[in-house]
Amino acid sequence: MAGIDQAADRWGAYGQGAQGYAKRYGATYANVFTSTFIGGAVMPSLLKQDSRYFYKGTGSTKSRILYALASSVMCKGDNGRWQPNYSNVIGSFAGAGMQALYLPANDRRGSGFVVSSALIRLGETSLTGVLQEFVFSKLTPNRPRRSASQP
Repeated sequence: MAGIDQAADRWGAYGQGAQGYAKRYGATYANVFTSTFIGGAVMPSLLKQDSRYFYKGTGSTKSRILYALASSVMCKGDNGRWQPNYSNVIGSFAGAGMQALYLPANDRRGSGFVVSSALIRLGETSLTGVLQEFVFSKLTPNRPRRSASQP
């Protein structure tokens, strides 16, 4: 992401070259690390949510895509029931807020930046769900196989 931001000269106050790239990398890393740590560890513990992705593997392609996309905003609670994924949403906003601290003042554009960055992060986690449902499952050598007789 930092390379794409560098090529597009996003956050122009950082400049170009190695120093500009390093600043972009740090801001992006702050967002991803904070989002992952808060949304995948701290908040799930506090809110008693299970932040893992649960492979569906059956149904139509459309239903599996919708399921994977929804994993960004829906999760299982420790009680086994589906509920809003507050952990991921809070983590995404925390990461965007952390990233805003590293950006040049003229690139921060108020709360709109935090909201748009958090929504982008939620989109990234939705894409991750699609990859887990359709790509990574094929790369797992010892995944359980369902036979025709199993529901």
